[in-house]
Amino acid sequence: MATSKSQGEFSFFNDVCEFFDHAAQFTNHDKGLLDQIKACNSVYRFRFPIRRANGKLEVIDAWRVEHSHHKSPTKGGIRYSEMVNEDEVMALAALMTYKCAIVNVPFGGAKGGICINPRDYSVPELETITRRYTVELVKKNFIGPAIDVPAPDYGTGEREMSWIADTYLTMNPGQLDALGSVTGKPLSLSGIDGRKAATGRGVAIAIRECADIAEDMKALGLTPGIAGKRVIVQGLGNVGYNTAKVLEEYGAVIVGICEYDGALYNEDGLDVDAILEHRRNTGTVLGYKKAKQEFTNPSEGLEQACDILVPAALEKQITEDNIGRIKAKIIAEGANGPTTPKAEEIFTKNGGIIIPDMYCNAGGVTVSYFEWLKNLSHVAFGRMDKRYEETANRNIVNMVEAVTGVTLTSDQRSVIIKGASELELVNSGLEDTMIRSYHEIRRIKNANNNIGTLRTAAFVGSIDKIATSYLNMGIWP
Repeated sequence: MATSKSQGEFSFFNDVCEFFDHAAQFTNHDKGLLDQIKACNSVYRFRFPIRRANGKLEVIDAWRVEHSHHKSPTKGGIRYSEMVNEDEVMALAALMTYKCAIVNVPFGGAKGGICINPRDYSVPELETITRRYTVELVKKNFIGPAIDVPAPDYGTGEREMSWIADTYLTMNPGQLDALGSVTGKPLSLSGIDGRKAATGRGVAIAIRECADIAEDMKALGLTPGIAGKRVIVQGLGNVGYNTAKVLEEYGAVIVGICEYDGALYNEDGLDVDAILEHRRNTGTVLGYKKAKQEFTNPSEGLEQACDILVPAALEKQITEDNIGRIKAKIIAEGANGPTTPKAEEIFTKNGGIIIPDMYCNAGGVTVSYFEWLKNLSHVAFGRMDKRYEETANRNIVNMVEAVTGVTLTSDQRSVIIKGASELELVNSGLEDTMIRSYHEIRRIKNANNNIGTLRTAAFVGSIDKIATSYLNMGIWP
């Protein structure tokens, strides 16, 4: 059940449950089974003290929620934000369950949160908080490579994951697979190449797949293909930045950037790297000289002319209050829960397409799965067969040259002969996952005229997969 909220107060978990209930009517599962799928199995709320640099004690509020155990381990990021609360962590854990099912990653959903603003703490203080949080999870059996595997989220990154990994190792001496207890680690600590950019890359691939379907683009009044499409990105963090950079590779034009302190717009295009450098130097995106328009109210940036809007920051950014001013034809949810149910209803009734968060930003958990597999196998992808592939390809090229009498240039030979690196294998697996999943969701939607949105179709598909897992396992005792 959802946590109690005062009337009219926003509940992220209730929104997720509302989407779930709407989709469940298009399935044929028993109500009790649907209730089991929807509910959070374990909600761990705890508090712990730390000693600040000034000598004073401070009590920290924290959570870890395991939503579903239909697959093990559970999986989900840890968020550091002063806006974190139990309702939000429950919602994010539920979305992780559905997300993993959609992209066929064998994890249950989980999520963690610590109610702090990281900017208010020194690095040693953040390390203390992170390590103490990890110890609390170890004490209650809420972390482990076969139990629950955290990852980065808003406010955390490779540094925090390193602290978690080291703390878990210290608490579990001799455990062979201990580094599989957390993903999103740096390469030097058995992370995986491509993980940092994975969520943003996955968002860009999802947008490309959507834009490549001529039938759907015609209905929006757009030409098929991503090249030339105008894009506004909200959030210039890890997800937003990498989404923008990959979309640029695909030929899209980034016309708008929105951050917490303001927004920039130029219909001729913006240089994302230059804006990032400007922000490093000045502490704000505002004042960037090549922007033709800037807005001190960042929400105004969402409302400028574009074809595709990518909210890649926090939840509840697009609501019934501002959806009428959104000019985009496609909303690609890089963040979790950026669009409220009412806003989605209005947008889709007006003919727009929303690429839902539970699919759109699943690139992160997909590559986290690859990292987890790497940690369990104790060998980097490509290490065993890269040189073998190159030798085999070289023999083929030599044979073709001998038979045809045509000699390839050194550049041509290197392209054909080259064995795949870990990054190339990771990006290949990510791309295949995002492509397959998008078209699976679209097939579900098109198979039933009453399923009006990609989000509902995604929920239907995930509910069916999770229900099958529970039915196969049975109910025990």
